[in-house]
Amino acid sequence: MSRRVSRWALAVPLALTLAAGLSGCGSSDQAGSTASSPGSSGAGPTTLTVFAAASLTGTFTELGKTFEAAHPGTSVKFNFGSSATLAQQITQGAPADVFAAASPATMKTVTDASLAGTPTTFVRNKLQIAVPAGNPAKVDELKDLTDPKIKVALCAAQVPCGAAAVKALDAAGLKVTPVTYEQDVKATLTKVELGEVDAALVYTTDVLAAGDKVKGIAFPEADKAINDYPIAALSKAPAAELAEQFVELVLSPQGKDVLTKAGFQAP
Repeated sequence: MSRRVSRWALAVPLALTLAAGLSGCGSSDQAGSTASSPGSSGAGPTTLTVFAAASLTGTFTELGKTFEAAHPGTSVKFNFGSSATLAQQITQGAPADVFAAASPATMKTVTDASLAGTPTTFVRNKLQIAVPAGNPAKVDELKDLTDPKIKVALCAAQVPCGAAAVKALDAAGLKVTPVTYEQDVKATLTKVELGEVDAALVYTTDVLAAGDKVKGIAFPEADKAINDYPIAALSKAPAAELAEQFVELVLSPQGKDVLTKAGFQAP
């Protein structure tokens, strides 16, 4: 791991220096730099396609910009959504280079189909109760969500945030009847932000990303349902070299710094 990280640490400043030097050159020089950029076939800019869990939207968007700056002529395209849906898309032939999932179970769908290399767990995440700013329903603990007067949103059970919610509720010996099941954690949190529900179980990172729109309430049973996030380059990646380099960035100290600042835990 340390050797891979050190290569990235050297590559970033070198690539940025080259980019700065080329910015003052004529169009013919720029075309030449694009043709020689990593992963390029010489026919124009290269696209790296990353499929990633919805809860990674903010952090991976930031890392994508860092990657583009270090790889002139390369564009990073993201497909954010439910890990279960993304895994299904990959197994059905959707073109992608990297997959970052919110649970080992959804990554296993891809590895079992021999469509990814060996995944690496890069962060962990756990749930919080999210309530609207001001907490009008006066939710204080997980048990409050069992009150039929409290409108609750949960992620669908087949997606990682939903599976984690089931584990946490089981650990507490509680049964919650939500008014809605959503297909990913972002959609679930949106219900809280819009005031359509009184509470939802979402990731700590999503609560932090929402700022003052919502309030997060920690609960002890969340420790029983922590999700590991694996990442892997896909075996049929159109931009295989770039895929490996993006994974290296995510695993590097720079990548870990972005992720931990957003509330993710080290594995």
